Amino acid sequence: MEKKPQCRICRRRQKKLFLKGDKCNSPKCPIIKKPYPPGTKKKRRMGGFSEYAKELQEKQKLKNYYNLSEKQLNKYIKDILEKSRKGSWKAQDATESLIKRLELRLDNVVYQMGLAESRKAAKQVVSHGHLWVNGKSIDIPSIELKKGDKISVRPHSLKKNIFKDKEALIKKHQPPVWIKFDAEKWSGEIIGFPSVEVAAPPADITVVFEFYSK
Repeated sequence: MEKKPQCRICRRRQKKLFLKGDKCNSPKCPIIKKPYPPGTKKKRRMGGFSEYAKELQEKQKLKNYYNLSEKQLNKYIKDILEKSRKGSWKAQDATESLIKRLELRLDNVVYQMGLAESRKAAKQVVSHGHLWVNGKSIDIPSIELKKGDKISVRPHSLKKNIFKDKEALIKKHQPPVWIKFDAEKWSGEIIGFPSVEVAAPPADITVVFEFYSK
């Protein structure tokens, strides 16, 4: 996974990708204070972008937003494209399938439940073994959940610094409609399926597919 200052990523993509938790929703967000790409003025691109550059930009937005490696995103896209060639999928079907898979990743669900301030932090929560899925310890951030799956914080982990002072924030947090969350028990359940409209990804998914189709 490439390591870059998170706020510079948003400024480079010219889109708020919510990589720094609460800071992203505050006036201190660098993309608000500096609404232009990082670097000296002489180095900033002037004028339009090529078609390839635009497609690359959309792909990078999606990758950064969901905290994926290039290999992970490539695998998701290639798998869906392969299935679409074998069937009669339309572009919208492929888009829905991709967003559904990305949103149902365990690290994303942890973020959506409010148990972590960012998807990057959620990945650490999972990989450090702080969660149970259906009563079993799971430490694989990329595992895809399904309707009916239940996610909870291990009782012992609630004493860890990573969850300290978060009770008030969690009670205020509003998860998406497809997740039922119990703030008192620090647990949630997948009760529906994520849609493109609800997920509202910051990238044009059709353009992302076009990038990988060439």
